[in-house]
Amino acid sequence: RMRTFLTMLGIIIGIASVVSVVALGTGARQAILSNISSLGTSTIEIYPGSGFGDLHAARVETLTPGDSVALAGQPFVDSATPGVATTGTAMRGNRSASVQVQGVSEQYFRVHGLKLGEGTFFNARGVAGYQQVAIIDANTRARFFAAAENPIGQTLLLGTVPVRVVGVVKKDAGAAGDTSLLRVWMPYTTAMARMLGQSHVSSITVRVSDAISMDAAEQAIARLLMRRHGSTDFYMSNNAQIRQSIEQTTGILTMMISSIAAIALVVGGIGVMNIMLVSVTERTREIGVRMAVGARRSDILQQFLIESVLVCLLGGVLGIGVALLLGAVLALADVGFSLVFSANSIIAAFACSSLIGIGFGFLPARRAAQLDPVEALVR
Repeated sequence: RMRTFLTMLGIIIGIASVVSVVALGTGARQAILSNISSLGTSTIEIYPGSGFGDLHAARVETLTPGDSVALAGQPFVDSATPGVATTGTAMRGNRSASVQVQGVSEQYFRVHGLKLGEGTFFNARGVAGYQQVAIIDANTRARFFAAAENPIGQTLLLGTVPVRVVGVVKKDAGAAGDTSLLRVWMPYTTAMARMLGQSHVSSITVRVSDAISMDAAEQAIARLLMRRHGSTDFYMSNNAQIRQSIEQTTGILTMMISSIAAIALVVGGIGVMNIMLVSVTERTREIGVRMAVGARRSDILQQFLIESVLVCLLGGVLGIGVALLLGAVLALADVGFSLVFSANSIIAAFACSSLIGIGFGFLPARRAAQLDPVEALVR
């Protein structure tokens, strides 16, 4: 029994390794894609003009807040925001600095996955009411407010427009772009009416739902804007390449590690073959007696093949149990990601167990079936 268990241990380790690695790869992939989605990589940027470098793009004033509202109502859109931007001077007391002012909707922060550090985000009522409120980033907070000072409710002067600070965005070390800039966000209605004096927007950013293909979403957006504008006076860019690169990378890594783990299955199969060959040698007289009382060669072959398959199947069941237990331990440990098991991987594990039992058990079973009963009895 001990020898059979030790042989089975190779199958247990192999199956547990393969199932765990596949589940680990799936879980890590989902965690990574969830993180990059929260950073706004499933987004499509819409700009006026015919493309990057269009010299006449500044004259195209057909993108409007209404386009953003229409896009936000589409079933494939998670959120959408219009955008206008300008650079100005912010002042508070005797302090002043150049800041990047962005006029956005209340959905902007979800579109780009920005997290709140202090205060609150402005809402749709603030946008519709042309409220003079602002969200600042950590750099702007550090420039105009002391570390112990509460910026919420304080006033900043953006050019000639006073605004009340209602929130501070949490600093993100992984954010793209120039992290030294001072950024201020305010309702686009306020920025357009009180700072820019325009009725069109500079861009629209659409965050696509995770289950929707970026290419399909881009085509649907193009059709909608074509109907609204009557012509193709816009162009789009998306960040799908980032997502695709991460998916390909995680897929390759999972395949590589799974291949390494599969070696353990081969080692376990060789162990099964060895133990069955030893079993044939030790049970030679038993085989001879069975054949002497009428057992056919096919019966002997079937007996040893069934034993081999059962050892492998039992090892497969225990291996899957070990993998599930490991998943439960990681879930309790809260390491930031979890093992995501699928029915396909578990079915594949059972199939591997059966194939190993048949493949590596056939040679010992065939050897047992070919024994001469007379020679087997006299051994």
